[in-house]
Amino acid sequence: MRINDLKAKILTKPIPRTVAFILDGNGRWAKKRGMPRTYGHAKGIEALVKISEACREIGIKSALVYAFSTENWSRPSDEVEFLMKALIENLGKYKDRLLKNKTRVVILGERSNLPVNILTAIKEVENLTKDFTSYTLGICFNYGGRQEIVHATKEICKKVLEGKMSIDDINVDTFEQNLYTYGIDPIDLMVRTSGEERLSNFLPWQLAYSEFIFTKCYWPDFNKKELYECIDEFQSRNRRFGGLENKNVK
Repeated sequence: MRINDLKAKILTKPIPRTVAFILDGNGRWAKKRGMPRTYGHAKGIEALVKISEACREIGIKSALVYAFSTENWSRPSDEVEFLMKALIENLGKYKDRLLKNKTRVVILGERSNLPVNILTAIKEVENLTKDFTSYTLGICFNYGGRQEIVHATKEICKKVLEGKMSIDDINVDTFEQNLYTYGIDPIDLMVRTSGEERLSNFLPWQLAYSEFIFTKCYWPDFNKKELYECIDEFQSRNRRFGGLENKNVK
């Protein structure tokens, strides 16, 4: 189906509120071209900018992207250094574009062990974009799903010890209020590129009832048509959330 026809088709049905992306395959994409892994990451960033804007264009409220995991520190030092610098440089490079598109940027993850220059860049872009409400780009950087759950648990324990809440106040809602993603709409769809079919410690709590799509293309090749095809597939599914099948869904 032609891309414009596909876009018109998906816009006739409900669009997912929040889409999460595991940006996988940058290194392998580069290797196939005889280039270093960092070249693949650079092209992956370009793809991210285009896909984020495509998400906003079709009415998705939020896009969450897995940019750097807590486990990625074990990668070669030159690659880690590149990714650290890339965050700072690209938050600055695309700042005007983010402001023009009224994109709120939030960085989700552990900050205690990040360098001061990265923390400064994060705070600057978050402060500049904090009042935008139509679309959010959440960058999961130095993020680990299990660590997020531990973090939320500690925050709740502190409140109980300080007398700000009781054990009986702890439920799904109060737990979610202590997650990094608090305030972002529930994730309807998770897309992972490169053919791998696992979550890799990405948003395990938030993805409990999301739809998963695993596509074989590497992230630098993921484009608008791929995005629309994923949404078209999402729209064909019958989401039951633990209940019985909805016979009225065609």
